[in-house]
Amino acid sequence: MTDRAVIRHAAGAVRIADGVIVSAGPEPAARPGEQVHDLTGYLLLPAPAEPHVHLDKALLAGRIPNPAGDLTGAIGASRRAYRTMTADDVAERAGRALREAAANGCTAVRSHVNCTSGIGTTALRALAEVRRTAPVTVQLVALAGFPFTGHALHRRLLLDAIEAGADVVGGVPALDPDPPRAVHELARIAADHHLPLDLHLDETTDPAVLTLREFASAVREHALEGRATASHCVSLGQQDASARAEVAHLLADAGIAVVVLPQTNLGLQGRNAPGPIPRGLTAVAELLAAGVPVAAGGDNWRDMFNPLGRIDPLETAALMVAAAHLTPAQAYHAVSAASRRVMGLPEVRLAPGYPADLLAIAASSPEEAVAAASPQRVVWRAGRRIAATRLVRDEMHWTDMRLPTGNLEPPPRPAAGRPGSAGRG
Repeated sequence: MTDRAVIRHAAGAVRIADGVIVSAGPEPAARPGEQVHDLTGYLLLPAPAEPHVHLDKALLAGRIPNPAGDLTGAIGASRRAYRTMTADDVAERAGRALREAAANGCTAVRSHVNCTSGIGTTALRALAEVRRTAPVTVQLVALAGFPFTGHALHRRLLLDAIEAGADVVGGVPALDPDPPRAVHELARIAADHHLPLDLHLDETTDPAVLTLREFASAVREHALEGRATASHCVSLGQQDASARAEVAHLLADAGIAVVVLPQTNLGLQGRNAPGPIPRGLTAVAELLAAGVPVAAGGDNWRDMFNPLGRIDPLETAALMVAAAHLTPAQAYHAVSAASRRVMGLPEVRLAPGYPADLLAIAASSPEEAVAAASPQRVVWRAGRRIAATRLVRDEMHWTDMRLPTGNLEPPPRPAAGRPGSAGRG
C-alpha cells in the first residue's frame, strides 16, 4: 500500500511518489522503499471517474418495484422507498457500491442525493460520513426537493444540506410548476454559497420541453461559467439540426458541461410512444462539435430507475459507442478525462507531475479495454493501490467434463464423411 512505487506495464513503466507521477517511459530501476508492480501485458490508463450517480438509492431494485418501468413510476417508487431508507441502510448500500466502483477503476464519484420531504437530509448526512472512509473521492450533490419555488421546507432542506457538507447544488426543475424560475433560484443559491451547480434538465423525449436556453442564461447571470453542469438533456436530441447546433453553442459559450446517462435514459425514455420510438439520448455529436465538455455516467445503479448497472465505467463507455456513435477512445475519454473535468478535478495524464489516479487493465489498447472490459484490473488513487482483481479461468475440453447423471449427455459424434466430421477436409 506504499505510495512510492514503480508500475511496469505494456508500454514501459511509471514511477509514482507522494500521490503523483514522477516519471514515465522506459522502465526505471526500483529504488529503496519503492514497491514494484509488474503488470507487463496490462494497459495503463488515467483512471475513470463517475460524474453522475445516486448512491442514496443504489442497489434498491429489489425493494420497491416500478412496474411501469418509466420515469414517472420510478419517481413514485423512490418516494415510497423513503420510509425504509435509514442512515444505516443508506451507508451500507452506498459503501458496497463504492467498493465495487473502486474495483472497476473509478477513483472519484459524484452522487446526487435527495434532500426532500419524506427523507429530509438523512441520506446526505449518512453519505457525508461514508465518504470519510470511502476508497474513492466522493462529491455530494444536494438534490433539492420539488416543487421548489415557493416551498419553504424544500428551500430549508437544501440550505441544511449545504450546511451539512454538500459540495454541489442540484435539482430537477421539470418537477416545479415554474421550471425557469426554479433554474434561476437554484443558480442564485449556488452562487451565493460559492458552489458548483448540476441540474437534471430536459429528461424527456418531448421536443416541446427545452430548458437549456434558460439554464445558459441563469449561468451567465450568476457568474457560474465553468462551474455548471447540465445532466441528461435528452430532449435536445429531439430537436431539428439547427436547434441542436444553436443550443450546443449556447452551452459552450456559457462554459456549461453536459453529462450523458445512456443506460438509464435509454431504458426509461421512449416507452409507449404512439409513433416511431424516440431515442433517449442527447445530441452528443453537436455538443462535441461546439466544444462542450461531454462526460458520461452510470446514473442509477440497480434501483427503481434502472434495474441494471454493473457499476463499471467501461459498461458506460461501451454504451456511448453503441448509442452515441463515439469511437472507443472517445468513449473512454467521456468516462475519464471529461468526467474529471465536470467534477472540477485535476487532469490525469501518464506524464510527470500529474495525479497518480490510474487504472491498469488486461488489454492491449483502449479499444480492447472498452470492448472486452476485462475484470483483471488494478487501481491506484493518489498513488495508493485501492483495488486489484485477478481472473482465474479453468477451460475444460468436453470429454474432460464430468456430467451430472441423468440430466445431460454429450452430443452425438458426427458420422464419418458428413459435414462436421473429423474426416472432412
